[in-house]
Amino acid sequence: MSAKLTSEKAIELENKYGAHNYHPLPVVIDKGEGVYVWDLEGKKYFDFLSAYSAVNQGHCHPDIIKALSDQAQTLTLTSRAFYNSVLGPYEKYITELFGYDKVLPMNSGVEGGETAVKLARKWAYEKKGIEENKARVVFVHGNFWGRTLAAISSSDDPSSYKGFGPYMPGYDIIDYNDLDALDKALKDPNVAAFMVEPIQGEAGVVVPDEGYLAGVRKLCTKHNVLFIADEVQTGIARTGKRLATDYEDARPDIVILGKALSGGVLPVSAVLADDEIMMCIRPGEHGSTYGGNPLACAVAMEALKVVERENLAENAFRLGELFRQEMQKLVEETELVTLVRGKGLLNAIVIDDEESSDTAWNICMALRDNGLLAKPTHGNIIRFAPPLVITRDQLMECVAIIRKTILNFKK
Repeated sequence: MSAKLTSEKAIELENKYGAHNYHPLPVVIDKGEGVYVWDLEGKKYFDFLSAYSAVNQGHCHPDIIKALSDQAQTLTLTSRAFYNSVLGPYEKYITELFGYDKVLPMNSGVEGGETAVKLARKWAYEKKGIEENKARVVFVHGNFWGRTLAAISSSDDPSSYKGFGPYMPGYDIIDYNDLDALDKALKDPNVAAFMVEPIQGEAGVVVPDEGYLAGVRKLCTKHNVLFIADEVQTGIARTGKRLATDYEDARPDIVILGKALSGGVLPVSAVLADDEIMMCIRPGEHGSTYGGNPLACAVAMEALKVVERENLAENAFRLGELFRQEMQKLVEETELVTLVRGKGLLNAIVIDDEESSDTAWNICMALRDNGLLAKPTHGNIIRFAPPLVITRDQLMECVAIIRKTILNFKK
């Protein structure tokens, strides 16, 4: 722990010197290991947010930290002006693991989204024959893939887009989980791609009907439109499969990965596609100084190996079913919880907040006091997403904390 800094002082410093573009829960995390984090005063908590699913492998996983340390002492950055000795092996590993011809490495998840949209537009002009500057990309209501100008241009959340116009042209927004609406939208011959989260994370863990993703795949094939799966939050075992799209016959044309791709150690993202799409991008048309750097490649490769070696997808599937069963009991026991939804260890409960829009926030404050960290989204939804290394005993301990907190909660 830091010797002199207190939580109160740390919060004061952030408020004084940092931009006020976040509204954090008032807890100052100083240390993390596995499913646990500690604040500056040494209080221990279960982490039930996992840095928005970036630490699927648990905090400071020793194998990932070793890969980071070993590579950091050898070579960290070359830029893509030269080849480096780690990028090729990483590219081979990740493409073979996920079954695609090529990968384009970037840094943040939103960069992955931007890359996918650029790829789709380029493919549309070169392969589909759409007239230059006419390509359109279809998104869904409730989507969230970041806060760049391109990303907020597809948003219907005023807190994301209001006050930042003008917006990116060539975007259409339809209802999520609506194949009829998608079929209608894709009839436009200028549509290049449909980009969608298999499960909407930031919107509150909104799970589509069974068969939706397979239907998306069929419609995109029918209309010669690229299916882009934003798996930044849902990918890498979070939902109980390697990818959330693996639950159905729904192989995307382009997959976007991020967050847990580094196990929470540093920003790493990736865009996967086959040659017909990826080879539309040529030298000088897209890139990043840090994209594909040796340090990131070494970390990402080990982070993926940890997921496979420790069977984290299977653990997420099994414990996710148990968690939802336990949360469903709360729906029956209290009017405060109205709905449970999720897949794997990406879950949420919907709070009845007719009397107060602060209810979910106050529940999260009470959870914090009881040793578990979670955060509300969209006002009345609490997302629960622990690291995938969590054990059954730890999960049940957390269930007990959540149950006690909610059943004793007074609005």
